[in-house]
Amino acid sequence: MVSADLARTVVGIIGNVIALILFLSPLPTFVQIVKKGAVEQFSPVPYLATFVNCGIWVLYGLPVVHPHSLLVITINGTGLLIETVYLLLFLIYCGRKQRIKVLLIMLGELLFLGVLSVLALTVAHSTKVRSDIVGSIAIVGNIMMYAAPLSVMKLVITTKSVEYMPFFLSLFSMLNGISWTIYALIRFDIYIVIPNGLGSLLGIAQLILYAAFYKSTQRQLAERKETAEMGLAEMGQSVGPSKISNVAHDEHI
Repeated sequence: MVSADLARTVVGIIGNVIALILFLSPLPTFVQIVKKGAVEQFSPVPYLATFVNCGIWVLYGLPVVHPHSLLVITINGTGLLIETVYLLLFLIYCGRKQRIKVLLIMLGELLFLGVLSVLALTVAHSTKVRSDIVGSIAIVGNIMMYAAPLSVMKLVITTKSVEYMPFFLSLFSMLNGISWTIYALIRFDIYIVIPNGLGSLLGIAQLILYAAFYKSTQRQLAERKETAEMGLAEMGQSVGPSKISNVAHDEHI
């Protein structure tokens, strides 16, 4: 019979792989930013939020805070490095005013993580108290990260289109929430269960919306394409006689 610790380790490794895919999902966005040499209308907020969230979870996973949480450290440490690269690229390609703003927010987040670390490791004198302090803050950060797609879900319902809600991102968000919920249930950890349980439900809701509005999205895209083709055809017809008229005029002269 498989032991609880082995099962938890296996689920945690699966969770690491799924979360890594999630962390790497913005890569096409940054390839586009580098190619164009500008951030355009892309927002740094998701990367700033994930950066500080990963930092909090790395602190939570430390043996002196919450023992037996190595897999929490590995994925969030990796996420912290990935988000740092994203933010550095953002700083390189954004305007001066936005660069100063992002730098100040990053410094504020680092200061927050430093103060939280000092308080957790000095004021609290047991892993139970440290886990309660850092875990409570981590719940808030994780829920905010999972709640980010709510605005996209509202857009989907309003427009009856899933054009701006990528299927695989929604799928892996759900799988990530489910895997870490199972991980936390094997050796019960309320601070991981709560945010990832909610994340699972949000991921399922996104996939339900995707299924509900997939056909209407295809119709909208087809109609848009047809309208664009008709517009080009009409433009060609209006340009054609004009060119003929000009040629006739030139020959007459």
